[in-house]
Amino acid sequence: MTAPPQVSGGGILVKRLAQSGGQAAHSDFAGDGVPKESSPFINSSDAEKSQQYEGKNMALFEEEMDTSPMVSSLLSSLANYSNLPQGSKEHEEAENVEEARKKPIKAPQMGTLMGVYLPCLQNIFGVILFLRMTWVVGVGGVIGSFIIVFMCCSTTMLTAISMSAIATNGVVPAGGSYYMISRSLGPEFGGAVGICFYLGTTFAGAMYILGCIEILLIYIVPQAAIWKMEGLEGSDAEAALLNNMRVYGTCVLSFMALVVFVGVKYVNKLALLFLASSSSPSWRSTPGSSRPPLSPPTFRFDVCAKVIERDNGTVTTQLWRLFCDSEHLNATCDEYFTRNNVSEVQGIPGVMSGIMAENLFGEYLDKGVILERRAMPAVQDPDEPLTNSNRYVMTDMASFFTLLVGIYFPSVTGIMAGSNRSGDLKDAQRSIPIGTIMAITTTSLVYMSSVILFGACIEGVVLRDKFGRVNGNLVIGTLAWPSPWVIVIGSFFSTCGAGLQSLTGAPRLMQAISRDGIVPFLRVFGHGKANGEPTWALLLTACICEIGILIASLDAVAPILSMFFLMCYMFVNLACALQTLLRTPNWRPRFKFYHWALSFLGMSLCLSLMFICSWYYAIIAMVIAGCIYKYIEFRGAEKEWGDGIRGLSLSAARFALMRLEEGPPHTKNWRPQLLVLVGVDSEQNVEQPRLLSLTNQLKAGKGLTIVGTSLEGTFLNNHPEAQRAEQSLRKLMEAEKVKGFSQVVISSNLRDATSHLIQTGGLGGLRHNAVLVSWPRNWKQANDHQVLRNFIEVVRETTAAHLALLVPKNISAYPSNGERFTEGHIDVWWIVHDGGMLMLLPFLLRQHKVWRKCKMRIFTVAQMDDNSIQMKKDLTTFLYHLRINAEVEVVEMQDSDISASDISRMRRRW
Repeated sequence: MTAPPQVSGGGILVKRLAQSGGQAAHSDFAGDGVPKESSPFINSSDAEKSQQYEGKNMALFEEEMDTSPMVSSLLSSLANYSNLPQGSKEHEEAENVEEARKKPIKAPQMGTLMGVYLPCLQNIFGVILFLRMTWVVGVGGVIGSFIIVFMCCSTTMLTAISMSAIATNGVVPAGGSYYMISRSLGPEFGGAVGICFYLGTTFAGAMYILGCIEILLIYIVPQAAIWKMEGLEGSDAEAALLNNMRVYGTCVLSFMALVVFVGVKYVNKLALLFLASSSSPSWRSTPGSSRPPLSPPTFRFDVCAKVIERDNGTVTTQLWRLFCDSEHLNATCDEYFTRNNVSEVQGIPGVMSGIMAENLFGEYLDKGVILERRAMPAVQDPDEPLTNSNRYVMTDMASFFTLLVGIYFPSVTGIMAGSNRSGDLKDAQRSIPIGTIMAITTTSLVYMSSVILFGACIEGVVLRDKFGRVNGNLVIGTLAWPSPWVIVIGSFFSTCGAGLQSLTGAPRLMQAISRDGIVPFLRVFGHGKANGEPTWALLLTACICEIGILIASLDAVAPILSMFFLMCYMFVNLACALQTLLRTPNWRPRFKFYHWALSFLGMSLCLSLMFICSWYYAIIAMVIAGCIYKYIEFRGAEKEWGDGIRGLSLSAARFALMRLEEGPPHTKNWRPQLLVLVGVDSEQNVEQPRLLSLTNQLKAGKGLTIVGTSLEGTFLNNHPEAQRAEQSLRKLMEAEKVKGFSQVVISSNLRDATSHLIQTGGLGGLRHNAVLVSWPRNWKQANDHQVLRNFIEVVRETTAAHLALLVPKNISAYPSNGERFTEGHIDVWWIVHDGGMLMLLPFLLRQHKVWRKCKMRIFTVAQMDDNSIQMKKDLTTFLYHLRINAEVEVVEMQDSDISASDISRMRRRW
């Protein structure tokens, strides 16, 4: 045995020589670190070669020992391990030399609380909780709303468990959720789902900004509206609100983008302020707060009655003057106002009031319906139109269960706010699972308790008012202590903070996708400032976010981003389930509280929620993801990350091969599985390239194709030539668009090498059943008799192996894939006992665009004793049963003609 330093240095020397393509890589050691001089299996020629390289190798050995890293350096590199594949960092630095030369600046190192828990909490406690939660409870009822909340929270919790397992299975760099999916499912799925998740995060920023503006213009400073909404009805009021949202939303988006551009540390500082402002100390019941069911939400009344007795007379009230044309008793009033009485109802009667029984079940309404109390039905003439709809509280959209799911789900989609900023975390493997699961647990308890408390405390007619207010404030704000403004101001800052978090995470996600290079036209968005801030990606995010701002409707934007988030969550669960079921050796997550059944359940819930929310949005999202997937696949998907899909393909291929071994193939499943035998010259270039053109025209990319060639020599000495020959085969196969495998065999003589190819080609039941070889050239010359003998051996061996043999003559004259025949015939001289293959081959050729316009002709030979008419009829019937369109020709000849003219014709045609 050699000393340990010599073994180490020698091992490195062998590696370097092998990587440089040197032929002496195998001559340094005879395996397991033993020098060749001590090996008993070295022949004299090998010993001479070893002595020739000894001086050179010793010099390289000493140089290697001087430059080899110490053990401490090796341990340091292992400690700084990244889950990127080996060499990918160097490859990316080589692609972007300018960024590689820049001195990296240390990113912010945040812990679990600041880096994951609070960002997730702030994203989850967003706009839906403050602006739409009461409406969801009022329309869907306590039971229906609780089912929606429980289903959505369960989906996010199961996704968080799967995400925690993936996040702890290696180092998660910046762009966390995208890296989890792409490194687990491959570049195609990773790019498709990553871009969809980026779009979802970007539209989430638009949703938060729209919620922020809605709170500002409706509850805080209504007088700040540019387009005044007082006195407007129906579509005019809606258009005015949307225009205000667009203008103010654009201004807020510009300000937030500027804050994110300055730096992430300022976003973190503002996040603390926003989160602290958004938390209300406690809730209380206010039985004295009331709201007449006929009052518009912006009016307050001194007395809740039509008329009152005063000074021995009857006088009208402020409510009378709103619905009548004058304050006198004989005034003309609204028909709905005249037919119904006015009753004072407590808007928030409290937990002990028993209002829970009325709010237990949902009440789904159509658009334009007046909101009424269930216990007090109103009398209304359906033929009598409303004179002024602005006096009433009416529904602005039709409501149903699936709509509520689509609007509510964005309120639980902030679970990846921490993983998206994994590049800023001190210990992502520890912080992401703990912070995310704690945030989901906290918010789920708050949401579920809110559903029960809202249903138990608030009158149903107030809940069903989407912009419901009690005394001019948010319904939730009325429950707050010590002032309603605690919730109003807190919700405003919370939505601002959530919008900032979205505008912080989305550009980093796009930057990670761009730097991977799997989508070429997005490479420009991988550049940024010197400290790594994604400037160009932030600009793109702001532009896409502006699209959501221009939509201007929170209820229209929410289902869109729900689709993208659900698709991302579905593939996170799929990735965890696949890795767990495949049991890949690299799957060793630190987070142990996961199971493939939980991941599968989470994936099923995500897919179900996508179609529950909106089936057409779900189809559109899937089409977008599918187009991105096919584009990445078309571009080649050069990245290789050892994804789970490849492992699944391997398992499926193994299962399919085992199934093929169960029995012989049936005649109906027969198709030509070709072994194409080609020759190479001294430079390892293919001598018959048109043979692969014919292969493509016969196969059209379907079935098994093995392109093989043989080299003369020994494997040890001729291995580099074999590699060059295989590269030449692959290059030609790619040029001719032949989908299959290449194989090079080295043997002492070409005859044996060809025999080895015929015997060992394929794997298991996936084997070739036909051999395609070109007719030997110059076989009549005396010096090329060996070529003829090799060809005859191929014929005999294929016959012995019960394989079909295809021998095209003058292959160089065959058409290439770029040529087109506008007319012509494919003639077949039918041999009865060929098994029908002569019928099948022309049919396969005509499927290709080169031969598509050619017609098929079937020739058969009839001797003098045969009935030519009956033969033609029988052959026509046979072709009809085969479903092959061809002309039938019967050639009559005498026995003496067969040996001369027919053989000559056969030779010319083949």
